[in-house]
Order: sequence, then structure tokens, then C-alpha cells
Amino acid sequence: MMPQPGAAGHSTPSQPPAAPLSEATHAAPPIATSAAPSSAVAPPPGVPGTPALHQSSHSMPTQYVADGPQALRKPMGFKPSRDEAWRPAEPENLLQGNINESILEAIVYRSLLNIGECQGRDIAENVKVPFRMLEPLLARLKMEQNIAYKSATATNDYVYILTESGRKIARNHNNDCTYAGSCPVVLSDYVKSVRYQTIEGQFPKKDNLLRAFHDLLINPKILNRLGPAVASGRGMFLFGFPGNGKTSIAERVTSAFGKHVWIPRAIDVDGEIMRVFDPMNHELDMPEDSSGLLDEAGYDKRWVRILRPTIIAGGELTLEMLEVMSNRETNISESPLQLKSNCGTLVIDDFGRQKMRVDELLNRWIVPLEKRYDFLNMSSGKKIQVPFDQLVIFSTNLEPKDLVDDAFLRRIPYKIEIENPPEKDFRKLFEIMCRVIKVPYNQDAIDYLIENHYKPINRPFRNCQPRDLLLQVKNFCLYNGLEVELRNDYLDFAVENYFSVM
Repeated sequence: MMPQPGAAGHSTPSQPPAAPLSEATHAAPPIATSAAPSSAVAPPPGVPGTPALHQSSHSMPTQYVADGPQALRKPMGFKPSRDEAWRPAEPENLLQGNINESILEAIVYRSLLNIGECQGRDIAENVKVPFRMLEPLLARLKMEQNIAYKSATATNDYVYILTESGRKIARNHNNDCTYAGSCPVVLSDYVKSVRYQTIEGQFPKKDNLLRAFHDLLINPKILNRLGPAVASGRGMFLFGFPGNGKTSIAERVTSAFGKHVWIPRAIDVDGEIMRVFDPMNHELDMPEDSSGLLDEAGYDKRWVRILRPTIIAGGELTLEMLEVMSNRETNISESPLQLKSNCGTLVIDDFGRQKMRVDELLNRWIVPLEKRYDFLNMSSGKKIQVPFDQLVIFSTNLEPKDLVDDAFLRRIPYKIEIENPPEKDFRKLFEIMCRVIKVPYNQDAIDYLIENHYKPINRPFRNCQPRDLLLQVKNFCLYNGLEVELRNDYLDFAVENYFSVM
């Protein structure tokens, strides 16, 4: 599939550590949400439609809707939509935010150890906790003589430094773990957030797919097969000859769903820190913050809003990348690819050519693909259950039946062959790509190319060839100082280069 022109290819009670997820007595904490519109994911069963209101003098107003014994909070000004079905509300205290005060205190110590000195509001910004919630903790550490005031500021704040006893405590914390970023979100909060932003309940329609593929030329027959597969939110095989746009299609599928999801910067798994937000794989798209000292944005800064993720793993994929990766020196864990792609799309490109054996990948995912949850092993030895909520696309040049057995194929319900384009579409691609690459279109030269270099030897058309041949022509002209144009002899040169070993 070739792009068309114009396409553009984050007093206060304390709380003990959270109980393990598997414990039936562990109640889910208050977390922001709302009942999504009919086009978005539906709220969990038992959420009534009549809200009660609550006004806080410290933060944005919040709205509560019942959810069993707990309450689900959302910023009053937030309006759910298909593009953003859920937003985490800013907690009013540590207990309401389900924040482990011991972990927060350790992060504050490590932050001051790294920075040396810092204003209170800057510490709050680093740990992503409202300053009004951090002030009692800083006051207690000051009373314990583990931190001290270096100076006061004009904003009724102080510059904090560690005392000698504080530095000793901070070094002990640093030896245990070097994490000094955002205060983590408890695992149960993350699990609940995926439930409200799931990709499986959106059911994109034909118009959504046409918008997602607006810069590709796709045969209507293929589009009709892709539609139900994407709408299912489950998984699919894209197979066919190389160069026909399997990867291009897979990269664009996510935009058929809602635009934004919220993910935590890091997760607290019973005191163990696992990072989720990854700038290499996630694209930030945060809502605008209000200006001034009083932040009225109304959302929990421990979370980040990103574009619904599309993560692509090719031949470099290994079994280790699908497990929690723990750094023994820092004692910080990194979440696996499938967790980072939750509520989005995970593309296994060039399936069958990975460093890991195909059967290893199949054995690892055969249960998650069907049950929609996965189990991960933490470095502490704890096993946790996490959502497996993404559209998994296996893209391959090989026949799926030659790669996997029937048991696995059954769990990937859609197998879609991306076929070679017909001559009409092939010619249309030349018109499109001439505008993109800025080569004047010449119908006679295209006729010459097809009649002399394709039909006589039954050379198959591929969607990538118009772009590749036109680039050869353009580079040939630029190198030789010639006017960029489509001529028969230029196309002869391009074909000889391009197909010399094909």
C-alpha cells in the first residue's frame, strides 16, 4: 500500500503497602472514570447512571458514581468521548490516591540525594503528587531532622536539603532501588484503567477504517475483510508477498479506535517498581494545564495521556522482551511489550523470522490470546495477573498454516491475505506517487514500463514498486544534473537496478 499525497506518515493519613492482587479482600481504590458514550467502551456492570456530587476546596470538583462498595471519581469538567473514555482524577489525599507513603518518602529522599537541594513544589512536580499532599510529609521529615530548610522562597515555600542523617537514610534507600521519578500507581488501579479504556469494546465502523487508511490505496475487497477483523479487537494474520503494504496497514489500524488512553508512568507491585510509560514506544499528548501556582487541571499527574499505542516488534523480538525485565543494579523493572501495548495494537512483523522460535512465542501467548489476561513474574518471585488487551497483528510473508498449528490458528480468528494489486490499481499508484515524489507524471512512460518490463515475463505487480522505481529515476536525474522526468530510458535504468537480483 502506498501513501497518498498530503499524508503525515504525564493532616494526611498514611497507608500500608497494597495487598497482592490475588487476595480477595483487597478492595479496589477510588479511581476516576465515567460511563462512556455508546460508541465507546461501556462501564463495568452495576454502575448506575445517577451521580452524586462532591465539592473539594483543595482541587477541581469531582463527581462520584457508585461501583459496589467503592466510588469512582472523575474531574467534574471532564466530558468522556470515544477519543478519551476515561481520565484519572487528582486525589485529595494519600489514602484516596492509594499512595504508599513509605514508597513516596523513599522517592523524596532519593530525589534530594540526586539533586542536592530543591524547592518543595519542584519535589512535588518530580514525584507527580500535589504539593498540598506532600507538605505534611516534608514537615515530618523536617521535624525528624532528616531534611532542613536552606532558604525560603517568595511563593511561601522552602528550599530543602538533606541533613547528615537524611543523607545516610537516602543512601540506604538508593542501595535498595535507584528509582526517583513519579510516585507509582498501584497495580489494581492500572488493571481498572484498562477495563475502562479497552480496545475490545469500541467496534470501529467502516468510516473509522476509511479515516485510518486515508493515505493508502486499498482494494475494497481487502478493506471489507479488514473491517470485521479490526472491529473484533482480538487478533489477525496479515500474510502475502512482500512489498504489498502489510506493515503499512498494521501501523494504521490503531487510529480506527479512540485517540487517547491514560497509562501510569510506573506501577507499584507490592513495593516493587515497574515502569510502564516508555518514550520510545509511547507518544505523549497531554491535556493543557492551567497556568499559575494553583494547578486546576484536575487529573492525576502520576498518569500520562498518550496516543493509543502501536508497538511494532520485528526480527529483533526475543522471549525476554515478553517478560518483566529487571535491572539488578537499579532494582527497577521494565514492563514487557504486550503490557506497553495494552489498549492499542501490537504488531509482530516478519512473523516467523524472529530470534525466538515460533513455538516459543505460541506457547507463551496461546492462553493470553484466548483469556485476555497474562501472568508476569516479578524479580521478587511474585506472579501477577495483568490485562492482555490489545489487537495483536501477525504480519508475515509466509503461509500461516506452515508456521503454526491449528490450535493457535483457532485463537487468531482472522487470516487476511494482502494480494498483489491489479493493473488498474498499479497504474493509479504511479499517479499518486508521482505527486508525492514530485516527478511529472507521464502516461506513455508507464505504458512502456508495463508492456516491456512486466507483461512479457509475467512479473507480478507489488504495491511498493511505483515508489521504489520513481525514486530510482529521480535520484538518477539529480545525480546527472538532468531534468527530473519520466522517460523510457530512465525507467530502463531503474528496472535494471531494482530487479537485478529479483
